[in-house]
Amino acid sequence: MGYFFSLEGCEGSGKSTIAKLLAEALTKKGFRAVLTREPGGIEIAEQIRNVILDRKNINMDAKTEALLYAAARRQHLVEKIIPELEKGSIVLCDRYIDSSLTYQGYARGLGIEEVLTINKFAIEDYMPDLTIYLDVSPEVGLARINKDKDREVNRLDVESLQFHTKVREGYHILLKRYPDRITMIDAQNDIDIVYREVSNKILQFIGA
Repeated sequence: MGYFFSLEGCEGSGKSTIAKLLAEALTKKGFRAVLTREPGGIEIAEQIRNVILDRKNINMDAKTEALLYAAARRQHLVEKIIPELEKGSIVLCDRYIDSSLTYQGYARGLGIEEVLTINKFAIEDYMPDLTIYLDVSPEVGLARINKDKDREVNRLDVESLQFHTKVREGYHILLKRYPDRITMIDAQNDIDIVYREVSNKILQFIGA
């Protein structure tokens, strides 16, 4: 089996950029590194992603949202993540279960335990070996998004500052709940510094 790493963070934390840089660096070192994302990563899950993040879907119920994320996650897991792990790949996933626990469970108020139950059914026992949480204040993260004209602006990006503050609070709750799996990196630093810290964590974990 390979290694399964997830990267988490609030909007504008830089995790997508970091994940891409990691995949490129690991590939150059001779590893089979697979970069993927949630929701998405494979065709069916990308279709679900389009429904979830479409800014026109403002009337989407919170439970509907949570169930759609879990459905996309299940298909992504069985169609891409598990097969790649069985090949011995290093899977780098831009978001995984912790996003649902934080965004829908805590920030939407559905309950972390309730959303965990939904997702346990979807993923069974497939949890990341290590989760890197990139911590950034909502103010800094949203300012970065507004500066990046090429970035897709989705339904979650236009939520209130209060919502994004709750998201960050949710991640800190998960940090305390899963200290052996989740490690925090200060993502308010320059991207090069953040990348080096994340890279060191990953390389140390795989013994490279």
